[in-house]
Amino acid sequence: MTKLTQKNVKFEWRDKQEVAFYLLKQKLCSASIMALPEGSEDFIVYCNASKKGLGAVLMQREKVISYASRQLMIHEKNYTTHDLELGAVVFALKI
Repeated sequence: MTKLTQKNVKFEWRDKQEVAFYLLKQKLCSASIMALPEGSEDFIVYCNASKKGLGAVLMQREKVISYASRQLMIHEKNYTTHDLELGAVVFALKI
């Protein structure tokens, strides 16, 4: 679905996009319930990176507070594993 928002790409909504949208909607509606933070202590940030994107989870006392993820930018696809993992940490701490 992200290809639909890229420059110089014709917007075409067909069965494939409809199925992807429905699946995304279903996953978002059935996502794990997140907790509200309590105080300002005991936070843990888990970060991960792959050749496709960066992700992070903020937790407090074993409860999920927030999820975040994004696709890699074109230039980041050439990064080493070490640089991608550091990029995930920077991404997590900036949001």
